[in-house]
Formats: sequence, C-alpha cells, structure tokens
Amino acid sequence: MTRRDEIVQVAGDLLERHGSEGLTMRAIAAELGIRAPSLYKHIADKRELEIALIADGFVQLAEVFEKAVADGGDRVAGLAGAYREWALDHPHLYRLMTDQPLPRDELPPGAEQRALVPLLEAVAGDRDRARAVWAFAHGMVTLEIANRFPPDADIAAAWRVGLEGIASSTTHPEGETS
Repeated sequence: MTRRDEIVQVAGDLLERHGSEGLTMRAIAAELGIRAPSLYKHIADKRELEIALIADGFVQLAEVFEKAVADGGDRVAGLAGAYREWALDHPHLYRLMTDQPLPRDELPPGAEQRALVPLLEAVAGDRDRARAVWAFAHGMVTLEIANRFPPDADIAAAWRVGLEGIASSTTHPEGETS
C-alpha cells in the first residue's frame, strides 16, 4: 500500500466515524502520526482527497452490485437492496458522493461506469429506467439517513411498492405501458 493509499484509507475511516466535519488534513495527519504539511507530498489538497474517496466509494458500490446480481433473483430489487444497505452502512461517504455535483472529469476512468453496469444490465440497457431506479433508491436512502420518515413508517413496504411501480411500468414498442 502506498502512502497515498494509506492517507485515503485513514480519511475514509475518519469520514465514517466523524462525518465530513471530522475530515480535516490535521485529523488525518494526527491519525497517521505525522504533521499535516507532510500530507501534501502525497495529496495535493482536500478536493483531491475527496475525489479519491468518491472513487473508492464507486469501487465499493460496484463490488456490492456485482455480488447482488450474481446471487440471482430479481436483479433490480437485489440492486436496490444492496444500494440501501451500502448507503446506510456508509452514510457519510454516501453523502460525499451524492450531495454535490459529481466531479466526473476528475474521477479515474471507468469509476462510475463499473457501478452502473449491473443496473443497466438489470433493466435491459434502458437508461431511463436505470435513472428512475437510481432516483427512487437515492431518494429513499436520503430520507432514511436523514430520519425523515415517521417512527411508525413501514420503510420496507415503501421500498417494495416503489420497486413494484418501476417494474410494472414496462414500455412496449408502441408506446403503451403494461
């Protein structure tokens, strides 16, 4: 593992433990037992660090998605469930990845695409359906992380109903829906 990789790993750990407020160069350096200026030999600035964390997040998501579709069954539901579980397990990284414009031009080539492939395959290449699934899952997860549902809400039922709605909206070539 390179020193840069070590810095990114420590940053990810700090992010998950303390949120974005705890992700400072000073905190990373303290965790590594070095002075903060030493970090800049390996990472140009906090933006580069955040981009590295986002790229790592896409790798993690891709691995989770690949496993979800390999398990068989309803691939869209499996991907949505995997997305939800990953986001709830990594809420601060999830927010870093989704609460701002995605710096696509600064990510390593293929980072976002690898995570997208299982979803595109699950919806037979229909990019509009893929966006709908992602938007539904993102909205649900964002509300869940923010504790916006009432205490008595059946969140699992809401997920099920939403995914059933997406699944039942298959568009036929004539433009009719089933």
